[in-house]
Amino acid sequence: MSEKAPVTAAIRVLRQHKVPYTEHLYDYEEKGGTAVSSRELGVPEHAVIKTLVMEDENKQPLVVLMHGDCETSTKNLARLTGRKTIQPCAPDIANKHSGYMVGGTSPLGTKKAMPVYMERSIAALDRIYLNGGKRGFLVGLAPADLVAVLQPTLVEVAIPHD
Repeated sequence: MSEKAPVTAAIRVLRQHKVPYTEHLYDYEEKGGTAVSSRELGVPEHAVIKTLVMEDENKQPLVVLMHGDCETSTKNLARLTGRKTIQPCAPDIANKHSGYMVGGTSPLGTKKAMPVYMERSIAALDRIYLNGGKRGFLVGLAPADLVAVLQPTLVEVAIPHD
């Protein structure tokens, strides 16, 4: 693929913070999720990080960063954050909060500032791949750089896939 990587709000944030990153374009598949991107990039799905836009019982949005091969325990996340409930936003609502299309959501450069919760074990990986702000476009970077930029709250709410 000789396509040029897009300059998205996420890329502008990385450049602004002088974060070294690599660009990875791939053929996006509708509803393919991290299984497709990890296969296309030839990296473990555990290192592909999902950006999930969720909301609490008051419809307040938040971002959860989770391993591609895990689900998020919304019950545990709600308990840890002192909320009654947390659930995924409807795609159109998530798009409105983030400024990105679902499937291309990056935690960087979101339209609305939202609290970010990151699964603690992500920080222990050597390199992670997360959405660069467009479907079919991931950026590779060191988790420490992402933590420095986003200042996420580290949580343990992963449910590994069987």
